Amino acid sequence: MNYFGAIGPWQIIILLGVLLIGIVPAIIALIDILRSEFKSNNKLIWVLVVLFCSFFGAILYFLIGKDQKTQITKIEKP
Repeated sequence: MNYFGAIGPWQIIILLGVLLIGIVPAIIALIDILRSEFKSNNKLIWVLVVLFCSFFGAILYFLIGKDQKTQITKIEKP
Protein backbone atom coordinates (compact mmCIF):
# COMPACT_ATOMS: atom_id res chain seq x y z
CA MET A 1 0.00 0.00 0.00
CA ASN A 2 1.44 3.37 -0.99
CA TYR A 3 0.77 6.64 0.75
CA PHE A 4 1.51 10.03 -0.78
CA GLY A 5 1.97 8.70 -4.28
CA ALA A 6 5.13 6.60 -4.61
CA ILE A 7 6.20 6.74 -0.96
CA GLY A 8 5.69 3.44 0.83
CA PRO A 9 5.48 2.66 4.55
CA TRP A 10 9.19 1.79 4.83
CA GLN A 11 10.20 5.08 3.29
CA ILE A 12 8.01 6.91 5.80
CA ILE A 13 9.60 4.97 8.69
CA ILE A 14 13.10 5.75 7.41
CA LEU A 15 12.20 9.42 6.95
CA LEU A 16 10.82 9.66 10.50
CA GLY A 17 13.94 7.93 11.85
CA VAL A 18 16.23 10.40 10.09
CA LEU A 19 14.16 13.33 11.39
CA LEU A 20 14.32 12.00 14.95
CA ILE A 21 18.09 11.50 14.72
CA GLY A 22 18.38 15.14 13.67
CA ILE A 23 15.97 16.59 16.23
CA VAL A 24 16.73 14.66 19.43
CA PRO A 25 20.33 15.95 19.89
CA ALA A 26 19.11 19.52 19.38
CA ILE A 27 16.42 19.10 22.04
CA ILE A 28 18.91 17.58 24.49
CA ALA A 29 21.36 20.42 23.83
CA LEU A 30 18.66 23.07 24.34
CA ILE A 31 17.61 21.51 27.65
CA ASP A 32 21.22 21.42 28.82
CA ILE A 33 21.81 25.02 27.74
CA LEU A 34 18.70 26.33 29.48
CA ARG A 35 19.52 24.51 32.73
CA SER A 36 23.12 25.73 32.87
CA GLU A 37 24.75 29.04 33.72
CA PHE A 38 27.09 30.73 31.25
CA LYS A 39 29.28 33.79 31.30
CA SER A 40 27.84 36.95 29.72
CA ASN A 41 25.66 36.28 26.63
CA ASN A 42 26.98 32.82 25.83
CA LYS A 43 23.67 31.18 26.75
CA LEU A 44 21.76 33.26 24.21
CA ILE A 45 24.38 32.63 21.54
CA TRP A 46 24.31 28.85 22.06
CA VAL A 47 20.51 28.77 22.00
CA LEU A 48 20.53 30.60 18.67
CA VAL A 49 23.25 28.35 17.24
CA VAL A 50 21.34 25.20 18.19
CA LEU A 51 18.02 26.57 16.93
CA PHE A 52 19.34 27.73 13.56
CA CYS A 53 21.81 24.90 12.91
CA SER A 54 19.83 22.09 14.60
CA PHE A 55 21.91 18.88 14.45
CA PHE A 56 25.23 20.56 13.65
CA GLY A 57 24.61 23.26 16.27
CA ALA A 58 24.00 20.57 18.89
CA ILE A 59 27.20 18.76 17.91
CA LEU A 60 29.13 22.05 18.14
CA TYR A 61 27.63 22.73 21.56
CA PHE A 62 28.60 19.29 22.87
CA LEU A 63 32.14 19.67 21.50
CA ILE A 64 32.81 23.32 22.39
CA GLY A 65 30.04 24.84 24.49
CA LYS A 66 30.02 22.49 27.47
CA ASP A 67 33.43 23.85 28.46
CA GLN A 68 32.05 27.40 28.61
CA LYS A 69 29.60 26.71 31.44
CA THR A 70 30.32 28.31 34.78
CA GLN A 71 30.92 26.03 37.71
CA ILE A 72 28.38 26.63 40.47
CA THR A 73 29.60 25.49 43.85
CA LYS A 74 27.07 24.67 46.51
CA ILE A 75 27.69 26.21 49.91
CA GLU A 76 26.92 23.85 52.71
CA LYS A 77 25.13 25.27 55.70
CA PRO A 78 26.69 24.53 59.11
